[in-house]
Parts: sequence; C-alpha cells; structure tokens
Amino acid sequence: MQNSPVLGIDIGGSGIKGAPVDLTVGDFTADRLRIPTPTKSTPANVAAVVAEIVANFAAQIGDSPVGITIPSVVTHGITRSAANIDPSWIDAPAAEIFAERLGREVVLVNDADAAGLAEVKYGAAQGQNGIVLVTTLGTGIGSALIYRGVLVPNTELGHLEIDGFDAEKRAAASIRTAEKLSYADYVPRLQRYYETVEALFWPDLFVVGGGVSKDADKFLPKLKLKTPIVPATLRNRAGIIGAAWLAANKLA
Repeated sequence: MQNSPVLGIDIGGSGIKGAPVDLTVGDFTADRLRIPTPTKSTPANVAAVVAEIVANFAAQIGDSPVGITIPSVVTHGITRSAANIDPSWIDAPAAEIFAERLGREVVLVNDADAAGLAEVKYGAAQGQNGIVLVTTLGTGIGSALIYRGVLVPNTELGHLEIDGFDAEKRAAASIRTAEKLSYADYVPRLQRYYETVEALFWPDLFVVGGGVSKDADKFLPKLKLKTPIVPATLRNRAGIIGAAWLAANKLA
C-alpha cells in the first residue's frame, strides 16, 4: 500500500477538484482545492488548471503518479467522448497531454468508474466480492461495474435504450429537476431503469450516488428489485479517492 498521499483530481463541467488521499483509510489528508473549469474547456486549458492543483500539493505528494477523472469514455489514455466539456476532447491523447504538462506519470479514468471503485474499496460496497453496479444520478447517469474488486471500465449504462428513450433522458436527476417531478413521479422512471439493468447484469449490489443520493430515503425503499440497493457513502469525495487509488495501483 502506498505510504505517502496520492493526489486525485476530478474534472467536472463546472469545477476541477483535487486533494491528496491517504489510501490506507480512503480519505483526504488536506482540504480539497477547487478551481472553476475554464469556460473554454479545451485540453490545454484544463491541463493548465490541473497543473495548478498539482503544484499546490506538490510538497505532500512527492513524485508519485496523479490520478485524474474526466467525464468521458477513456481507452488507453485517449478520451473518446466529451460530456459537459469541450468537444475537442473527442479522440484526444489526453493522458499524454496531462503527463507532458505535469512532468509526471498520470492515470486517466472515467469519472463514474473512479467513483464506483472508491465505493467498493472504501464506501458503501466495501467487502462485497460479487458484482457491484454503481450508478451516479446527476446531469446524466454514470455507471461503474466492478466484479470481485476489479473495474470493468466504460460501461456507459446511462445510455441504454429503454422504451425508446436514452435512459438518462428519462431518469437522470437533472430530468427530475427540469420536469419538476415529485419523488412519487420519479420513482417509476427509476424502477424501469434499475429493473432493466438488473435483468441484464444480475448484480449482487446496486450503489446509487450523485447529489440526489442525499435524499435516498425518499426513493430507494420504493424500488421493487431483487438486488439490494443502497446509497453511496463517499458522495463528492468518491471521484478523487478512486482516481488516487487507481494512480497508486496503475490499473486504469
């Protein structure tokens, strides 16, 4: 296990956040630093902000690799999509761009994958050795599939077509807000989503993250599933913690 803290950085559509993580306990060793995402969120502009965060914590992390999450499908260090960031990320050699800008090794991972792995290693799914499916309900629906502690990356289950709709266009938390749905009206949409995913993957546990998870008692008990479903516990720390774990273990 890594003895010194490892820096995790979570790139979002509105903010870029970073903090050093103690991987023995899965928590920050210093207050998180947040810098607004540049209005023009190109790879070069975002890399400059990431460099600022790395410089802020350089004395604490030494020359260790940095874990970075991004709202994109990531394959072999290349960003294949761009959710809430500039389209210039599509097919960009993003890991290489960050490594050159930072002058150190980086591990780049999809944001939902990082959050999901953190919940398995330190959060709501800790100790679960079967299939865990972590979903984040937010602007869209992020997903992470973990089997016996091993991440199966880039599942993108928010984009399943269900009843003729892209799933997140009906069941994301942002849709509930935009359409002013009560939880009573929102639950049938979540039911349809989770029962479909359940029938495809038969997980041993669902974990539900995203900001809406703070109201989990208003909707999770009303879902009728064969699989246990619980709220995430790491909340907005999960992406940073998961990214740091992946960087230390160099598994992305």
